[in-house]
Amino acid sequence: MVVYDRLVSDEILALVPPSCRQVYVGKAKGMHSMSQSDINDTLLEFANAGKNVCRLKGGDAFIFGRGGEEMLHLREHGIEVSLIPGITAASGCTGYAGIPLTHRGLSQGCTFVTAHAEKTLSIDWQALASLNHTLVFYMGLSKLGSISQRLINEGLNVNTPVAVIEKGCTANQRTFTGTLHSIEDLISQHTVSSPSLIVVGDVVDLADQLSWFTSEHVLPNKQKTSQKLA
Repeated sequence: MVVYDRLVSDEILALVPPSCRQVYVGKAKGMHSMSQSDINDTLLEFANAGKNVCRLKGGDAFIFGRGGEEMLHLREHGIEVSLIPGITAASGCTGYAGIPLTHRGLSQGCTFVTAHAEKTLSIDWQALASLNHTLVFYMGLSKLGSISQRLINEGLNVNTPVAVIEKGCTANQRTFTGTLHSIEDLISQHTVSSPSLIVVGDVVDLADQLSWFTSEHVLPNKQKTSQKLA
């Protein structure tokens, strides 16, 4: 059986044999089909019933995917678990957008940050602003204005390049580039929705030169949207 998340595409699910039961446990902002605790218990229930369970996630299960929590829960109850690593959104989406996460002379490192927490979000904004790294924020679209302002308050130039990549690695991918000062207005003009990834750093400026992906690579007769506001 397959227990799958919201970001698993129909094309992937179509590869699952019809005889295999599919169980949806996806989460969207404010709309959780099942709590994480219930997901853990569901996986355990199926495993204890003698089922071979595939826990299917988008991206990589160990990067903001809660795969570690699920695996620990199963291991603590004596269930054997193996893992196939995935490609996390930071590398997948930026690769499709033509934005290198690191680039000689521009960025010697990359930092992944979640902008979502079940209780309190604790981020050392001063440390992030001083790293001189490419910063990638997951699950942060609704907090884009706050993220930009906090980084500016901690010393990042208002003209620091920013990209928002919507529905990355799909035929509907849209990439919007601007600055810490301008990006929130640009996003509001184009009704950008989740899932979206936020990338902050000088590497974003390479997108104009390195952009390669059009949705024709996936589906014909659709157009990629790329917008920029200086």
